[in-house]
Amino acid sequence: MAAGERGGRDYLERHGIPELLRRLSALLLYHQPERPRQFLIQVLETVKAGRQGEGTYPCLMDESNLVAMFQMLDVADLGYITPAQYREALKTLGLSTDNLHVGDDENVTLDTFKEEVKKRLLEIWAVY
Repeated sequence: MAAGERGGRDYLERHGIPELLRRLSALLLYHQPERPRQFLIQVLETVKAGRQGEGTYPCLMDESNLVAMFQMLDVADLGYITPAQYREALKTLGLSTDNLHVGDDENVTLDTFKEEVKKRLLEIWAVY
């Protein structure tokens, strides 16, 4: 790989551009708007407003999706999932499992699950 190409890749990685493009592409494919350029501009404006504390970040997962995911994991309808299930759910969503506030002997309730997933979803956009 040439030095210029390597430098370019390093630059893109350092600024999180590949991940940003993946997230934007996922939103674009999910919503399939008639005016994709305008949609992307609106998404980036939403991210900017979220960073300034003036709104929320774009997300493919709403509350009903999080509840459904939790219910799929809580097949016995116990009202909680295990920390291992929680970690796998985060990985499935492409979210970080770093700094979890759940010990291996603690169970995760629906409220905790929703709160933590939403927090981690916000964190991924806050980087941009």
